[in-house]
Amino acid sequence: MNLESLTTERRNKETMNLDELTVKDALVKMNHEDQKVALAVEKALPEIEPVINAIIDSFNKGGRLIYMGAGTSGRLGVLDAAECVPTFGVSPEMVQGLIAGGQQAMTVAVEGAEDSQKLGQEDLVNLNLSDRDTVVGIAASGRTPYVIGGLTYANSIGASTASISCNTNAEISDYAQFPIEIDAGPEFLTGSTRLKSGTAQKLILNMLSTISMIGIGKVYKNLMVDVKPTNEKLVERAKRIIMAATDCDYETASEFFKQAEQNVKLAIVMLLTNTSKDAATEKLIQGNQFIKNTI
Repeated sequence: MNLESLTTERRNKETMNLDELTVKDALVKMNHEDQKVALAVEKALPEIEPVINAIIDSFNKGGRLIYMGAGTSGRLGVLDAAECVPTFGVSPEMVQGLIAGGQQAMTVAVEGAEDSQKLGQEDLVNLNLSDRDTVVGIAASGRTPYVIGGLTYANSIGASTASISCNTNAEISDYAQFPIEIDAGPEFLTGSTRLKSGTAQKLILNMLSTISMIGIGKVYKNLMVDVKPTNEKLVERAKRIIMAATDCDYETASEFFKQAEQNVKLAIVMLLTNTSKDAATEKLIQGNQFIKNTI
């Protein structure tokens, strides 16, 4: 294994005296390094766009988005998948995150798990991966065997494949139909890829899931109209989304929220089109679940 050529493993010339800095100076330098991440992601937007199109296509065919990675990369995928459920009202199966070593690896490193290509394949087999799905392999180093094994298997059955790495000319790029490579420079703390690399990955995962959900009608204007009101805060947010979408008052929003059985999107269509719950449901079906198509 040759790590010397990886940007993520190189020493950062701007932080060679890190242990001698005051807290204030360390903060300034860290913030300066973090600012480089968004600019690096911007350069990769042309590579990110086709991945989103592939994910939307998978969703429209009844397929899934599956992230897979090891360590920080895997945890970020699991996090993004979990957040899709309350934010967009989707089932836990629609967006899933796989981490090398399984659930226990979320908090404790599982020795050797990321080094197994076979494990990457087995985890996808256990999910009954199909050609309707999109698999996104995440690896800061760009060489994680677990991810390579998963992408290899996904390609073999015709699933769409993408990769996210934080090094150029990454090995996993050769195994993905849609490779994304980010170079944000060496880490603030040498080799600690939970820092700039993790931030870059999080920014990209935000784009993949959010814009894909927009592409299947989960958003009206800039409102989360399929939010799941699973707690008091989200119930209030749901009502205010209805108010913002329809320009109604709080009492009206509350009443239609109740009539729609806490279905925010349905309540909005009922108000915007002045129709019953059943009629609004039919309008959404005809409009392919896009509110804009019902008006």
